[in-house]
Amino acid sequence: MIAYVTVGADDLSHAKRFYSAFLPVLGYGLKEGPEGLSYALPVEPGQSPVLPDFYVKPTFDGRPASAGNGAMVAFEARNQKQVRELHAAALVAGGSDEGQPGFREAYGPHFYVGYLRDPQGNKVALFSSDPNEPGRKD
Repeated sequence: MIAYVTVGADDLSHAKRFYSAFLPVLGYGLKEGPEGLSYALPVEPGQSPVLPDFYVKPTFDGRPASAGNGAMVAFEARNQKQVRELHAAALVAGGSDEGQPGFREAYGPHFYVGYLRDPQGNKVALFSSDPNEPGRKD
């Protein structure tokens, strides 16, 4: 199981604006500190943590943060409408479009996804794959 995912950011205020446009809607809470932004799903008393956590931090070596070629973080939305809404909110919050929400020929008939880049250039996917919603027409 993946415990956490970390992306680097040179400007935490821009990163916070971008990620806070959709992660709280997906249930993530935010804790801020000198080490950066920590987004986590809520944990009830006595419950094990719901993983993975998502961290946005300055680089440890002090060099500029950079996006990994081929690296991407995907967040699951409740439905196709929420994918569209969160994709649009993330664009307004400083992200850039990397692929409008919709179906992709290469994926299953119910995999509905939109792609973004955060202000640092990290690639993010927002997706839904609910079999009870309309699927791709083959």
